[in-house]
Amino acid sequence: MAIQSKLPHVGTSIFAKMSALAAQHQAVNLSQGFPDFPCDPKLLALVTEAMQNGQNQYAPFIGLLPLREQISQKVAASYQVNYSPETEITITSGGTEALFCAISALVRMGDEIIIFEPAYDSYAPVIALCGGVVKRIALKYPHYKVDWDEVKRLISPRTKAIILNTPHNPCGTVWSRNDMLALSALVQQNNLTVISDEVYEHLIFDNVRHESVLRYPELRERSFVVFSFGKTFHATGWKVGYCLAPKALSGEFRKVHQFVTFSTSTPFQVAIAKYLENPAHYEILPDFYQQKRDYFLKSLHQTPFQFKPSAGTYFQLAYYGHLSDEPDVAFAERLTRDYGVAVIPVSAFYSDGTDEKVIRFCFAKREETLDLAAQRLELLAKLLV
Repeated sequence: MAIQSKLPHVGTSIFAKMSALAAQHQAVNLSQGFPDFPCDPKLLALVTEAMQNGQNQYAPFIGLLPLREQISQKVAASYQVNYSPETEITITSGGTEALFCAISALVRMGDEIIIFEPAYDSYAPVIALCGGVVKRIALKYPHYKVDWDEVKRLISPRTKAIILNTPHNPCGTVWSRNDMLALSALVQQNNLTVISDEVYEHLIFDNVRHESVLRYPELRERSFVVFSFGKTFHATGWKVGYCLAPKALSGEFRKVHQFVTFSTSTPFQVAIAKYLENPAHYEILPDFYQQKRDYFLKSLHQTPFQFKPSAGTYFQLAYYGHLSDEPDVAFAERLTRDYGVAVIPVSAFYSDGTDEKVIRFCFAKREETLDLAAQRLELLAKLLV
């Protein structure tokens, strides 16, 4: 039977392709964004305890109340704002599901949604599935700064929302207070909604403050804000996230959520709720990942790549245009195949394939993994001398 695809231009993701290529060539996989070290044994023990205690059936579709209460306390401590566990916090099966539900709850046929590219690859397809129109602002190497005059020019009477991501995947940049104030002025002037992807909220370096939309009342009252425990607790495979939004927005969000995953894994929710009683883990995350960033950067200094240190996330970009004229996909494939280090070409995050000769490394790895990658990348340097 012939089927007319709703996403005719979507195929296998670059992440799956590069991971498969890494496995084929026994390459060090610095492409996909997940840690290769374990999460806290205390958290694992709490999950096991929950399972053994019989907490294995459906949770309430909005999430277990103890977890929502702990999130409310965490948000109050981190950002000095109050969200109701009853009406404004919803547990989701990962940050990507939360993004799907927020976009689906908001976007109607013909609505224009502004996104910034390079962009996480779920935004545009979900907007398309909802009949929306993606309006793109291209951020450029090496600084990837937002041109707010360009954003202002792009807004039309059909513009419904702006999606932002800070700290930013893949760029490793973070938005400033001035960025948030500029965004706040535009959304108020044009009656826009915000979807703020903040899954890397605790992975921010050099004593810089995370400028969450939660810190800005005019943004907070019109925003869906998405977070991920997978990033925070080194457990991306658990797929536990959450969305904060004012009561009215949360109500619409929950209408969609109940028909997507209905509810999220119960024992993981039980465990995370208990684990959050001690905030020590996420409070040390900036230092923990900055040490990994700095360790990896020392290795990169021995290579021919050019780079600006990542300001957030666990990703580091590197420029190779002075080394090769190859398209970044071809260069990433050659780096994987011939030198045994798998990376992601940044053109994959642009809808038009913009290629600025930049690749992305993930440094959420054990030191021995980063050391092995460094040895192989140094070989590249020697061959280019």
